[in-house]
Amino acid sequence: MKAESVAITGGRVVPITGEPIDGGTVLVRDGKIVAVGGAEVAVPDGVRVVDAAGSWVLPGFIEAHGHVGVHEEAEGWAGSDTNEMTDPVTANVRAIDAINPADLGFRDAIGGGVLAVNVNPGSGNPIGGQTVAIKCWGRTVDEMVLRQPSGLKSALGENPKRVYGEQKKTPSTRLGVAAVIRGAFVDAANYLARIEAESRRPEAERKPVDRDLKLEALGMVLRREIPWRQHCHRADDIATALRISAEFGYDLVIDHGTEAHLLADLLAARDIPVVIGPLFTSRSKVELRNRSLANPGKLAAAGITIAITTDHPVVPINFLIHQASLAVKYGLDRDTALRALTINPARIAGVADRLGSLEPGKDADLVIWSGDPLDVLSRVQLALIDGSEVYSYADGEARFAGD
Repeated sequence: MKAESVAITGGRVVPITGEPIDGGTVLVRDGKIVAVGGAEVAVPDGVRVVDAAGSWVLPGFIEAHGHVGVHEEAEGWAGSDTNEMTDPVTANVRAIDAINPADLGFRDAIGGGVLAVNVNPGSGNPIGGQTVAIKCWGRTVDEMVLRQPSGLKSALGENPKRVYGEQKKTPSTRLGVAAVIRGAFVDAANYLARIEAESRRPEAERKPVDRDLKLEALGMVLRREIPWRQHCHRADDIATALRISAEFGYDLVIDHGTEAHLLADLLAARDIPVVIGPLFTSRSKVELRNRSLANPGKLAAAGITIAITTDHPVVPINFLIHQASLAVKYGLDRDTALRALTINPARIAGVADRLGSLEPGKDADLVIWSGDPLDVLSRVQLALIDGSEVYSYADGEARFAGD
């Protein structure tokens, strides 16, 4: 895509990190935002002008936890690369190596205003692999990458104990799952210690430490280079996540957090964010007994940083905004709801320097909505990624760049 200079004028500009601007202007050059404001923003000659009068202009939404690209839509088993369920510890596998940019889910995402996603491996293993933050448009996944890796996925609760219990292997219980995770961290700490010990020896006496891709990935967590993305629903599993993270001292993110509101004070005291959702599912298993659209509002009221997830394809990724709308209906502050789709997931994924708000210097990934995006009748009219138009909707027809 070739970026062009664009001025989006006349709309209600919602920067997320600042106050909305009616009749605002967003100026884009070379794929970056160069100005955001009102009448004081001058539009240079020769710049393409997009009239957004009557529309809303927001940063692209970010799906904080999804499987788009690794669990392809309408492909069945052939497109399912979410879980490598042959070993309880697969810290060495990477979501980036299984993402198909041609997955239909990426187009669904853009049509729903979602321009970036943190792609996670699944929750079949106690330690499932490395996550990656990507944009939703590109020919190869390498062109789409924002941060690699952006975290390391782990799972507590029903899923790993069921998967390995059915195989008659460890772990088949919650205590077994926790033991596997703790053992892996001890191995990683020992690995880092061996590397450190060798580095302190005189150079002529140093012996190489054999590389171990699993331990290297776990070492990134222990060094706090990437967060530990902990799948857990029930309050007791969340307590286990807190206990293990305190023991090993890494940065923790709670994914799903169905019962996180029951431990909200503990999470808030440690400033641990919660990626909550999916919110549109039935209570299909015991862990979801306390699923409620009111839970995001409860967490936010307790001072917890939240992001909202569809867990695509569990819930279609283009329904991300509708989950936020109904969470507002059930008590979530509307400004917090928009932050839960933009700047909060950007910070959780470690890409807030590029995405999540409309600010000079950030990537020009933005969406023009026909109205308030929290209104179910509003729709995406135009989407830009890196300043280039990738999607438009007019006269009842959706168009993607290159079609």
